[in-house]
Amino acid sequence: MRRPIRTFSAEFKSEAVKLITERKYSITQACKELDIGETALRRWVSQVQAECQGYVLPGSKPISPEQQSIRELENRIKELEEDKEILKKATAILMSLESNDTKRSRR
Repeated sequence: MRRPIRTFSAEFKSEAVKLITERKYSITQACKELDIGETALRRWVSQVQAECQGYVLPGSKPISPEQQSIRELENRIKELEEDKEILKKATAILMSLESNDTKRSRR
């Protein structure tokens, strides 16, 4: 019988990776300690290594706190750029309405 699919928080993944990178556990030791599969842990280690080099796979959730912060800031920048475009368009509309009003009042 298969194990049910489990989900792990970014914090759990980060701590699991630290067992390998900082505490020098082997993959097998860490997996036994945490009761997780080797494939998942290897994937997390690879992902953290990629994140440290500045790469985040599209569609994947960042593991390291730094990458989470970067992702949040990128999303905020996108929102602000969209707001800026809306304000530009609104300003252009208001300016055209104002210029039409001044043309009418001169007649």
